[in-house]
Amino acid sequence: MQLRVPDETMQLRVPEGGIPTAPSGEPSIPGGGRREIPDGIADIPSEPEEAGQNAPTGDSPTTDSGSRASRRTDTNAALPGRPGARRRRKAPKSAPAARLTAAVTAATAAVVAVLGPWLRRVRPHYPRPGRTGWKRWVPTWRQAGGAALASFGLSALTLTVAYAATDIPENLNSYATQQDTVYFWADGTPMARAGWVQRQEMELGDVPEDVRWAVLAAENESFYSDPGISAKGLTRAILRTFGQGSTQGGSTITQQYVKNVYLSQEQTYSRKFTEAMMALKLDNKMSKDEILEGYLNTSWFGRGTYGIQRAAQAYYGKDVSELNASEGAFLATLLKGAGLYDPSLGAANRTRAQERWSWTLDRMVKIGKLSPEERAGYRTFPKTLESNPLYNTGEQSDYLVELATQHAKKAAGISDKDFDRGGYQIYTTFDKKRVDQLTKAVGAARDKARKDNPKAAKHVHYGAASVAVDGRILAIHGGPDHRKQGYNESNATTVPAGSAFQPFVYAAALEHGVRKSRDGAPEPVTGETVYVGDDKVPVTTPEGPYWDRSGRKVAAKNDGGRSYGQISLHRALANSVNTTFMQLGLDTGLDKVRATAQDAGLLRSSLGAQVPALAAGSSTPSAIRMASGYTTFAAEGRHTEPYTILKVTRNGHKVATDTPDPRRAMDAGTAAEVQSALTDAFRTAYPETAAKAGGEVAGKRGTTEGDTAAWYVGTEKKVSTAVVVYRIDLAKSLEPLPLEGLGGTIADSVPYGIWSEALRPLG
Repeated sequence: MQLRVPDETMQLRVPEGGIPTAPSGEPSIPGGGRREIPDGIADIPSEPEEAGQNAPTGDSPTTDSGSRASRRTDTNAALPGRPGARRRRKAPKSAPAARLTAAVTAATAAVVAVLGPWLRRVRPHYPRPGRTGWKRWVPTWRQAGGAALASFGLSALTLTVAYAATDIPENLNSYATQQDTVYFWADGTPMARAGWVQRQEMELGDVPEDVRWAVLAAENESFYSDPGISAKGLTRAILRTFGQGSTQGGSTITQQYVKNVYLSQEQTYSRKFTEAMMALKLDNKMSKDEILEGYLNTSWFGRGTYGIQRAAQAYYGKDVSELNASEGAFLATLLKGAGLYDPSLGAANRTRAQERWSWTLDRMVKIGKLSPEERAGYRTFPKTLESNPLYNTGEQSDYLVELATQHAKKAAGISDKDFDRGGYQIYTTFDKKRVDQLTKAVGAARDKARKDNPKAAKHVHYGAASVAVDGRILAIHGGPDHRKQGYNESNATTVPAGSAFQPFVYAAALEHGVRKSRDGAPEPVTGETVYVGDDKVPVTTPEGPYWDRSGRKVAAKNDGGRSYGQISLHRALANSVNTTFMQLGLDTGLDKVRATAQDAGLLRSSLGAQVPALAAGSSTPSAIRMASGYTTFAAEGRHTEPYTILKVTRNGHKVATDTPDPRRAMDAGTAAEVQSALTDAFRTAYPETAAKAGGEVAGKRGTTEGDTAAWYVGTEKKVSTAVVVYRIDLAKSLEPLPLEGLGGTIADSVPYGIWSEALRPLG
C-alpha cells in the first residue's frame, strides 16, 4: 500500500496476514529490532490535525499500525540531539482541586470495586421477590433488624450532633429576671407593690426543707438522681401529644426551669426537643441545688405571683421561711395549674386542691421525707387568704409609693436602671392609722365642698402631710386618686404660705436682731419687743418708705382689716398680724430671713424673691416642707431632713442607706420662744380644744393676699401636720385661683378642720 505524506512518499511493504504482534502486545517491524527512519520522516506530524487531515476512523490494522508508527516517529523526533529534531511543548499541570477530585474518584472506585460484590449480596431485596400480594411487603427479620439498627444509629448520631450544637443562652428571658418591689408600712405589714411581675428571688437555704421536698414529691421525686430529663416522661408526653394535639406532661424540674427562663411557653415539638437538649446540658453545667433554687424562684403560682416567696405572701401572708410542710404541699399543688387549684376561685377548685394536697403529703411519706407521725398531724387543709394582700390600691398608696421610691433611690444610691429590675423591699415610715385618718378627713372636706359649691370644688386641691420631729414622714395626702391625678398635692410647691410663714421671720429676728439704721449695730429682740400692728402701715427702711417698681409704697394688710396698735412680737405671732412681720422682716434683713427658713427645712428654690413680700409669705413651700419646718421649733432648734425610708433590702439582703442626721438650725432659746408663741396662737384661736388637749398642741393658720390659699400648720405630740387648701385648674395652668369660700373663715377654717380630724383625739 502507499501512504502519502506531504513533500515525500514512503513505501511500506506489509506482509500477508498483517503486521505480526509481539508477545508484549506491541506491533513489531519485520526484520526485528528498531528500524531506522530517515531524517526527513521526523517532520511528519504526530497527529492528523497537524497534517491538515482528519483522523482516520475504524479498527483496521492498517490504521492502527500507521498511528503507532507515527507516535514512534514523534518520539524519536523529540529526542534531543537528533538532527532536525524540535522541542515539544509540555502540557500544563492540572489544578489542585482537580487532582483532589481525581484522587477521591479513584479511591471511591477502589472501595466500590472491593465492597461492591458484598453490597450486592447483602442489599435487601424489597419488595420481596418470589412473594405475591401483601406478603411481598412484609420484611424479613434481617430487614427489620437492619432498619431498626440503622434508625438507632441515625438517631444517636442526630442526638449527639444536636447536643453538641445546643447552647445555653447567657441571658435569661425578661420574665425570669424581672422582679417586683414591695413597700411596707412602718409596722412591717405590706402596703403596696410595684412592677409588672410579682417575684422576689430567695436563696434555697431560706426555703424550709419540708417545703422543698413537698415540691419534689409533687413534681419530680427523682430530681437529684435523674440526668435532667425523663425518657419515660418524655415518651408519655409524645404519646399524649399524638392523642390530644398538644405537648403535655413528661417534664422534669430541670426541663421546667429551662422552659421558664430560656424558652417560651409555646406547645410545639421543636420547643420540646430544644428543652430536652438544654436540660441535659444544664444538668451538667449547674448543680441540682442551683437548678431547684432557680425553679422555685421562676415558677408561676397564680394570683399574679412568680416564685415561692411571693406565693407564700399571696396565699398565707408570710414569708416562705415561715411555711410548714402542709402549707408547702399546697403551694406545690399550684404548680399543676393555679387556675384549677386556687381555693378562692370556687368549690371545685377547693376539692381538687384538697385531693392534690393530700396526695402530695402521702408521696412525701412514701419517699421517706415525712414521717407517718408528722403526716398524721396534717389532716386539716391549710386555710388560705381570700385575696393577695400585695395588690396595690392605685389610690392613696400610689402617692406613698411614688414618694418612697424617690427617697429610696437617693438614700440607697440605686440607679433608675437597677431599681427597674425590681426585687427590693422598701420599709417606709408611713403610719397606716395616720394615713387613713388624714385621707378620711380630706375626703369629708372634699365631699362637703362638692355639695356646697360644686362649680368651685371642681378644681379644689387638698395637700397635707405629717412629719415627726426626727424627720420621719408619717402620713401624706397626695390627691383624690393617683390613677386619675398623678400630681402630688402634698409635695407641690405651687401656692404661697402666707401668714403661716411668720414663725420663720420671728425666728430670724430672735437669732440675728434688727437694724434700725444703715450703719448701726443689730439690736436684740425678744417676745416682748413692741412693733406697730396697724393695718396698711407702710414698711420703712433707714432711708424712708419702701417703694415698689410701680412707684407705690409697700404696705401689708391684716386679716379683716384689723389694727392692733403697738403689739409685742409674741402676741403679734399669736394673732397673725401681717403688718408687724413684714416690717420685722425688713429690719432683720431679708437675706437672714431666707437663711433661717432654709435652715429650718424649707427648700431654697421655694423661697422666692428677696423683697418685702417674702416676710409676708410669698414663698411657696409644700405641705411636707411646711410641716418639716415647724418640727424644728418643737425639736428645740434641731432640724432633720424629712425622709420616708426606714430600711431597704433586696431579696432578703440589706442595702446600705443614708438616714438624715439632726443638725442645729437655730438656738434652742429661739425655738422655744417661737413654739411658745405658736402654743398661744392655738389657744387664742381654739380655746375650748386647747383646754382639752393640754399643753402639747401648738399651731397657726395661714391666709394669703388674694385668697388663693388657706393653711393650718400645727404640732401635736412631737408630730407636725400641715394642711393647705387651694384651687388650680390643672388643665390650663398652675396659677392659683381664688378659693371662693372653699377655705372657710377664720372662725371656721377648712384646713384646721382637716388638721384636727386627722389628729383626733388631740392631746
